[in-house]
Amino acid sequence: MNTSLRGSCRIALSLSLVALVVSPALAAAQPAPAPAPTAAPAAEILPVPLNPVVPAAQRVCSARTASGLGTRVLKEAAGAKPGASDYVLVNYIGYLAADGTVFDQNTSQAFPASGVIKGFSEGLQLMSKGSVWRFCIPAGLGYGEKGAGPIPANSDLVFQVELVDFKTESEVEAMRAQVQRQAAQQAGAAPAAPTAPAAQKPKN
Repeated sequence: MNTSLRGSCRIALSLSLVALVVSPALAAAQPAPAPAPTAAPAAEILPVPLNPVVPAAQRVCSARTASGLGTRVLKEAAGAKPGASDYVLVNYIGYLAADGTVFDQNTSQAFPASGVIKGFSEGLQLMSKGSVWRFCIPAGLGYGEKGAGPIPANSDLVFQVELVDFKTESEVEAMRAQVQRQAAQQAGAAPAAPTAPAAQKPKN
């Protein structure tokens, strides 16, 4: 082995020793790899769509009308009440009396008080603006034997309803007419589209 070869071997050996000393230190400085995620238990998987369930205590009413509609006043309010032909603005949650499954909920919904199932319509006409009521609607005042969408046949229903506002039919018509007038005024105020210049007659 010549001198240059011995020198190369020493350099290689020295580098190997340095690597042996440095490698554990570098390994210690590196963060430990994150453990592999474990599969979530099937019980933790949420159903799609998510249907909340209302507790049994919030499925009961404290009074009943002659028709069989159950009611419970959750928030009092005084004042006029809507008639069957009036338009109402409501926030509501609807759920099954049997197990509390929520089948519908919405905010700022406007419709005629007579344009819904009998029990809901009757309950609306007992409310004053700003009040919150619970309606316990027997199947006969709801969707009856037919059911509807997620509502099984012969289901008793419960609704929590907030009467945000209501207007008479004539007030609603006046509001519509005003909106139409404003739209017509805006259309009339819009600048006319530019027209093409008239063609000039050729000169003789």
